[in-house]
Amino acid sequence: MRSDIRWRLCWENDLQLADHAELSDFFRKSYGRTGAFHTKPFEGGRSWAGARPEFRAIGYDAHGVAAHMGILRRFIKVGEVDLLVAELGLYGVRPDLEGFGISFSLSVVFPVLPQLGVPFAFGTVRHAMRNHVERLCRGGLATVVSGVRVRSTLPDVHPDLPPTRLEDVLLLVSPIGRSMDEWPSGTLIDRNGPEL
Repeated sequence: MRSDIRWRLCWENDLQLADHAELSDFFRKSYGRTGAFHTKPFEGGRSWAGARPEFRAIGYDAHGVAAHMGILRRFIKVGEVDLLVAELGLYGVRPDLEGFGISFSLSVVFPVLPQLGVPFAFGTVRHAMRNHVERLCRGGLATVVSGVRVRSTLPDVHPDLPPTRLEDVLLLVSPIGRSMDEWPSGTLIDRNGPEL
């Protein structure tokens, strides 16, 4: 049975301590199924893993947080081109709601993106998510781009690890203020910061 979702679109400064605690619990439950390592950033009431979002879409139902998407404006470098984007990340759907089409309702964030003054929205996902994100892209909201590696800084400094990591991921690119034809070509994206 599909849950009725009520969406809250809010700036990061609008969140209270109770909101962060509830989101932290949501992320630990949602991401914990892929390994305990993925829950560590959300310990102690923290509701972000790498870069902190500036804007959030939080879906609620009768049981609390049902879904989440974070947004952060930033410059990335695609090949040699500096490009302002709205990075989409911190995506999650509560485990008991997976398969009920909740992720399609995340399109609630797309009307907000033009207000951010960005030419594109950009996000990354693992290759294992390809079928899922291609279903989301069917309506023309975004395009899946493959064959691009993304370099990011680690959110914390570790003496035994390099300060950056290079990932082979799928990109989701959504044209906001420009057409998809204007997305720069390039096989390397420098995020120049931690992923959202």
